Amino acid sequence: MINQKESRVRKFGNRGFTLIEILIVVMVLGILAMVIVPQITVSTTDAKESTLQTNIVSLRNAIELYYHQHNNVYPGFLPVGGGTTAATAAEAIVAFEQQLTRFTEVDGKVAVTKTADAKYGPYLKSTLPTNPFNSLATVTCDIATTDITAKASAGTFGWKFYVITGILVANDGAHDTL
Repeated sequence: MINQKESRVRKFGNRGFTLIEILIVVMVLGILAMVIVPQITVSTTDAKESTLQTNIVSLRNAIELYYHQHNNVYPGFLPVGGGTTAATAAEAIVAFEQQLTRFTEVDGKVAVTKTADAKYGPYLKSTLPTNPFNSLATVTCDIATTDITAKASAGTFGWKFYVITGILVANDGAHDTL
């Protein structure tokens, strides 16, 4: 006669997995992960590069439009006594951001609302776009460099703008050439 335990095994079958079966499933999942994860990483990098190029083009277009509407002076210069100057880098940063995001007069003076004199801009909707590689929407301004080939970044800001030459680079330490 069959005992009760054997009867249950025949009736319900073996309900668990063996250690070997579990190890095979884990190995197959590991192999699939090794194939899929690099593809996702490449896609993420491509998306970031595409976003960076879009953001830098829109920033450069805004800068060039400002330049042509303000007597060939780049944003970041301050109107002082009929001329323009960038006294300090900190002042140039504030001027750059405000001149691109607010209304301006032809000499670069910033206004919150559009007036007969402050009829230019805003060139950007609200703030500077974000650099997708370091997630920063900030700018640093170089007010001294006159060499048009100078492009260097440390990565502590989203963007680096050379006020005298009008060169804008991504400031993340790796994408100066875009």
